[in-house]
Amino acid sequence: MPDKRTHRGPHPQDVRLFAPNAISDLRSAIVDFSLLLTKGYAERSALKLVGDKFSLTKRQRLAIMRSACSDQQLSSRSQRCIAPKNLAGRPIAIDGYNVLITVEAAMSGACIFKGRDSCFRDLASIHGTYRKVTETIPAVQLIGEFLEENNITDCLWLLDSPVSNSGRLKILIGELAHGNDWNWKVELLPSPDTELIKTDLIVASSDSVVLDACRRWVNLARAIIERKLSKAHLIDLSYQT
Repeated sequence: MPDKRTHRGPHPQDVRLFAPNAISDLRSAIVDFSLLLTKGYAERSALKLVGDKFSLTKRQRLAIMRSACSDQQLSSRSQRCIAPKNLAGRPIAIDGYNVLITVEAAMSGACIFKGRDSCFRDLASIHGTYRKVTETIPAVQLIGEFLEENNITDCLWLLDSPVSNSGRLKILIGELAHGNDWNWKVELLPSPDTELIKTDLIVASSDSVVLDACRRWVNLARAIIERKLSKAHLIDLSYQT
């Protein structure tokens, strides 16, 4: 069945799965899962253990997996995080789908989760195909306006070439950048993560694999949502030890 979605909005079950009365168990699950990761347990087995303990659904387990991290990961990520206010005039590399889809999701009312590392993440998945939605152009525009306001003018967008419609998205982003006189470059790569991990540029991403290996990063999606999308459906699953 073709994907006919026109928004990056909430899943029909999210109202129930992430209702206020469910948050306590989800936060407890984050604590337990993060503790197991800290002690060296494999992610898959640890997630099953915690998910079964709290009788979590598949979607709730995904939220837990994306929101938790070990003590070691938390410390390392925090040490290498650069605040947006300190990026004026400095070039950045943007994890294109990661940042764009999170902002799209926030604009459309989907659940946005604040994780233990303070990153904002969504539960959307593109399954090998990116579909332009109503929020796509406004989201790119919003990202550009935020970067311009913070004097972050030199940006390299990286998109996954194996994902269908990446070429079309590259053209769209390029056209918007040209129309607004933004100094952006958009590249299609087989594996953007590889480039983001090795680049000397400051990386904009909330992807855990990237955050654990890149040199420096900026919590861009969170900054944009906090400052520009005050009505976003934010669910705080963070905690500090």
